[in-house]
Amino acid sequence: MRISFKAIAAAAALLALSLGATAQTAAGGTLDKIKSSGKVVLGVREASPPMAYMLGAGEKYVGYHVELCERVLKDIAPQAKLEYMAVTAQNTIPLVQNGTLDIGCGPTTNNTARQQQVAFALTTYVSEVRMATKVDSGITNLDQLAGRNVSASAGTTAVQLLRKRERAQNVSYNTMLGKDHLESFLLMESGRADAFVLDDNLLAGIIANSKNPSAYRIVGEPLGSEPIALLFRKDDPAFKAAVDESLRRMMKSGDLEKIYTKWFVAAIPPKNTSLNLPMSTTLKQLIAEPNDKPLEAYAK
Repeated sequence: MRISFKAIAAAAALLALSLGATAQTAAGGTLDKIKSSGKVVLGVREASPPMAYMLGAGEKYVGYHVELCERVLKDIAPQAKLEYMAVTAQNTIPLVQNGTLDIGCGPTTNNTARQQQVAFALTTYVSEVRMATKVDSGITNLDQLAGRNVSASAGTTAVQLLRKRERAQNVSYNTMLGKDHLESFLLMESGRADAFVLDDNLLAGIIANSKNPSAYRIVGEPLGSEPIALLFRKDDPAFKAAVDESLRRMMKSGDLEKIYTKWFVAAIPPKNTSLNLPMSTTLKQLIAEPNDKPLEAYAK
């Protein structure tokens, strides 16, 4: 079979055009991708209330960060169809990197290591490690825990922060480790521990689903803070600018605070219970002066 040089040249030209188009698509930003595809893919969590979780058999995704994502995308890409993809803490960043996800809406901590892989929007939540106590315990601050039994879940940041405070304040806690959050809560519920230390939003969720939510409260100053934010493709300044500007408008108008109250203070599904977690002073300051600083900035 004979193939002319002219045919080979034409085929080479077509291949070059094809490769060039592919390269252009790869190099294009997220806004261009959304415009050409007519859709935007949101990465959501199935079981991280109140930030992002699945509600009912109809696979409806709800939560504080889900609603923020929806509001932002309807603002910057009003014609695009929203598609939801269930993700985990482990696969969110790889799926953003390879372009499967356009935006991650789960509770992901912004830190310097992750900033090498993806970009983060302005901080929209600050997770604070605090303590839960019984209302009638009289305990309201960390100083009162010296020499007392304190429960924490094995392998959590709370354990490290308690030990760090022991060294810094020259105090001693009798730290009792639960294998998971429910066991740690049971240590306090049964009276074996005087307080339970964990991220405030997780504490609030556990208390809201306990036998007697009104018997417990979250008190004391935070042992540590972690900035939580929406995330997306790195090196896409146009998309980051659009997302950040949309969030700034929500912060300035008071809409973000209303959405926060809806998910952290008002009763939420499926049990229609309240987490009773008012906005922290740190988050209020971030709404007044937004930034996208990583975790390491909070440790200073």
